[in-house]
Order: sequence, then C-alpha cells, then structure tokens
Amino acid sequence: MNITEAKKQIMGKLELDDVNSGIFYGEWAKIEGRDTMVSYSPIDGSQIAEVTMATEGDYQKVLDRAQESFKIWRDIPAPQRGLLVKEIGNELRKYKTALGKLVSIEVGKTIVEGEGEVQEMIDIADFALGLSRQFYGLTIVSERPHHRMYEQWLPLGSIGVITSFNFPCAVWAWNAMIAAAAGDICVWKPSSKGALIAIATTKIVNRVVEKFGYPPLFFLVVGRGREVGEWMANDPALPLISFTGSIPTGKRIAENVAKRLGRTILELGGNNAAIVTDQTDMTIALRGVAFGALATAGQRCTTTRRLILHQAIYDEFLTKLKNIFEKVKIGNPLEPGVLVGPLIDEKAVENHLNAIQQAIHQGGKLIFGGEKANIPGLENGHYVIPALIEANPDMDIVKEETFAPILYVMKYRTIEEALEIHNNVPQGLSSAIFTNNLRDEEYFLSPSGSDCGIANANTSTAGAEIGGAFGGEKETGGGRESGSDAWKNYMRRQTVTINYGKDLPLSQGVKFDID
Repeated sequence: MNITEAKKQIMGKLELDDVNSGIFYGEWAKIEGRDTMVSYSPIDGSQIAEVTMATEGDYQKVLDRAQESFKIWRDIPAPQRGLLVKEIGNELRKYKTALGKLVSIEVGKTIVEGEGEVQEMIDIADFALGLSRQFYGLTIVSERPHHRMYEQWLPLGSIGVITSFNFPCAVWAWNAMIAAAAGDICVWKPSSKGALIAIATTKIVNRVVEKFGYPPLFFLVVGRGREVGEWMANDPALPLISFTGSIPTGKRIAENVAKRLGRTILELGGNNAAIVTDQTDMTIALRGVAFGALATAGQRCTTTRRLILHQAIYDEFLTKLKNIFEKVKIGNPLEPGVLVGPLIDEKAVENHLNAIQQAIHQGGKLIFGGEKANIPGLENGHYVIPALIEANPDMDIVKEETFAPILYVMKYRTIEEALEIHNNVPQGLSSAIFTNNLRDEEYFLSPSGSDCGIANANTSTAGAEIGGAFGGEKETGGGRESGSDAWKNYMRRQTVTINYGKDLPLSQGVKFDID
C-alpha cells in the first residue's frame, strides 16, 4: 500500500483536513490567520497535512479553561470518573485500525507497532477504570486518646504532558487516563512530528467527554517545542509536568519546574544493555536481542543499544545475530513483512551515520550495516541499515544514546564484569539478562546488579507492559508512569486527624493550658 492510498483511507475517518487546528480549549481554535507547520511522512518525505500552532494567548486560553474544568471534575466521584475513562477506551477501540495506520504514516512505525500503540491507550484506560476504585489511603494509629488519623488522596489539578514522536499517543494516555481517573485535567503538548496523531486522538476522546455532559478534560497545544515547553515548565497553574524526551531538554524543564517548586515526571534517555550468558536459551536470546535492537528502527527509549556477550558463546551468537540483521526486511512500514521502517527525519539519519563514524574513530569495528538504505520508490524516505559494531565499553560513543538502530557488542568473562560494563553509563532505564543460570539471574536482580528502573530476565529490554511502573534512574530522570502506584504522582496526599473526644490532648506530651 502506498502512502497516498493510506492517507485517503484514514483522513476522513479521523476527521483530519489538509489544514488542521492544533489548539483545543473546549472547542477547536480557528485556523485562519495562524502560523502553520507541515507534517511530513518519514516513509517517503511527502507532505501529509498542515497544523496551526498556538500563540501565547491561545495557551493562556487553554489554561484558563482547564482551571474551570478542574473545579467541576475534581468533585465527580472517582468511580464515575473511571466509567468515563472506560468509555474512552471503548471509543478508541473503534478507531484502532485507522489511528494505528496514522501512527505508521506520520512517525514511520510498522502497522503492527502502530496498532499496538493504540492498544496501549485502550489497555491503560481499562487499568485506570480499576484504579478509580482503589485510590487507597492508610489508617494511622494516633498517640492521642480519642483521635483518629488517616490519609486521603485528592486530585492535583491541571497537569502538563509533553510527549515525544516515538510514542506519539501511548505515553500521553499513560498520563491522561490515570490523571482523569484521579480527578485531574490534561494539557498536552505533543511532538511536532506527531501532531496529526495528537489532533485525531484529542477529537476522539473529547467526543466521549462531551457525550456524557462533562466539561472539557483533554486540552491540546501544538507549537514549537522550546516555546510551548517553556510556557508549561514555568507555569504555576500546572503543578505537574510529565516530560518525555532528551536528557538536555529534560534537565532544562526540571530546573524551571523546580524553581517554582512544582513536580516533574521525567522519562529521558535510555542506553539499555542485554547481558547474554554462556548458559542461555540461544533462540530466546537471539529473538529478544533482535527485537530490542530493531523494533521501531531503534527509536525506542527502551531499545537495546549494548549487547554484553559471554566470551564462551561470543562468536557463535554474533554470527547468528549478524545473519538476522542481514535478513531483516527494511522498507515501507505499511507493507506486510517489513520489520524496520524509516527513521523520523534526515537529521536522525545524519546522527546514525555520525555515531558510526565516531565509533570507528574511537576503535570500534563495524561488522555489519550502518549505511543509508535505498528503498525503490521511497528515495525521499529516511532509511538506514541497522548496524552491528564490536566495541570497547569505555568508548565515549557507547555511553551516549543515539536514537537509531546501532547495537554495540562487547565481551565479558564473569557476571561481575558484565554488570560493571552494564552499569557504566549515565542512563538507567531498561535492562535485560538472558540466562538459564539461576545464580546469574538473581545476581542481576540483586542490589549489586542492574541499576535501571526496569530489569528483565529472558525477555527484551523493549516492550514494557502498562501494569508496571515505567521509568528509570540516573540521567533517565527517575520518573514513573503507567502502572503500579504511579497514580500517586497525579494526586496530593492529605493527612487527616479527627478528635472525637471532649478534651484537647497534644502530641509529644506537650502541655498548653489556658485558664
């Protein structure tokens, strides 16, 4: 299927036009007289549509309306809020194919990955429905007679969500669905490279909100990243900013939010490694490493970027992995059988090529791939051949995250050495070990093992489920989204003390008598 045919199929279904408003403040802002940005498909470089960008006045209008909505939404009982989120999930199910195809067209994911992203939104809506009856607080023993203490969790306010192109709608849903169940309002600044996906998603979810008679809950502000991001980071009307993106940008946002004593959820760089021991299931390990390195053309924050191989299986495993890399189908992600689609833009291709040159200059050995891929009929697309590079763990480039399909391969002798190599990078998002040795597995999961927020045994660094808290340590930012108790980020804890006695005893034995 070519991109022109695919575009014709989905634009009408998703109510998208050649020029679309990128500002939703309870209604869609008019497009006349506004600056626009163009959305291009990385598949073939063609223009998909234009999107209008927000002014600072538009942004303020969004925030004012969001504050109005919060005053109403916070008082709706949480189980009722959960029922609305459930209906949003049901509505997204109707558009799974069309919205998934738009993900493929606008950011270059394969059809399976595009629909999988929409499924993540559906799954997190189901999860948030259950949470809406489980915002539990503790009952606490009081040291004072006739007193009762407990804690409760209350809505936080309007939250800002800034997302990246590589998961253009799923990460928004991780935040927005749980925030909605918690009683919050969501203001979304999507990546400019995924603006059409954000517009289509915002239209779908707000139709459900309107149908049930609630005020607008999900707002949208499309604009230049640095400009809109700065407005949000410095705005005390947004008590929480959830940011997914690069480490330098995350640090700048964190600094600005901290200056006003706000909260952040930071999901920044990943430089994830897989350790493969000499006692491994070779088939599982090869599949896990290949998926981790190649999925989304290496443009996941959880992509496997470093492979740490035991010396006893090094040659055999690397030969088999190279064979997989040689056979993997690269091309139009709308076509069946394609596993590796395009990089997001030409700048990403340049970064890929530059990183390989740096690796070679620093002593690495290119053993496969790395060059541009010329796909017939898609000469204006942004394709590369995934690279395998034998590397030294102390090379500077190995400690950086390059958002491209480059896998650095290193050798180890002992599990202690493997973990030393593994942890010797600034990032700490996802990690994996492939082994049938229980001692190695447990060491990997021990306090002396992986220093990442996510640790996997016999499965890939990529492909996290929504039920677990997602996030990492060190320069990854320390944030947690999605499952487990990540919902606490979107609420404020309040400790309550009730005196039901006839006296006023004080804590710590303090006496304060008034005649």
